[in-house]
Amino acid sequence: MNMISRDERKRQKGIKKFLLSFTYPVKGLKYAYRNEQNLAVDVGISLLVLIAGFIFQLETYEWVIIAMTIGVVIAGELINTAIEAVVDLVTEEYHPLAKVAKDTSAAAVFILAIMAVVVGIIIFLPKLIGLF
Repeated sequence: MNMISRDERKRQKGIKKFLLSFTYPVKGLKYAYRNEQNLAVDVGISLLVLIAGFIFQLETYEWVIIAMTIGVVIAGELINTAIEAVVDLVTEEYHPLAKVAKDTSAAAVFILAIMAVVVGIIIFLPKLIGLF
């Protein structure tokens, strides 16, 4: 197998390399969606929130907030997945620092999810109350 260094790969330019660069994030999303239960749950909840947004006819600024919130939570899940994969690559044995890395990256996603719920309450609760 012809191996080239990372530096040599980084110096390569061209439309082919540019177009190929879009396949990597798609592969990452596919992997995470298929293998990370929490990401699948996040996507499902996001779809419900988007449907609710159409039903309640959100204002443009509300859509921006919802879109950013969904993006941040999903990005957080992807970062958590990457951190867990790197930790698993480095050590298969239990190590207290590996546990800290995994637990704190999971905690970061947990905080993002809590904030997403808060955002959802702020945006949708007044609309729900208005129905009654």
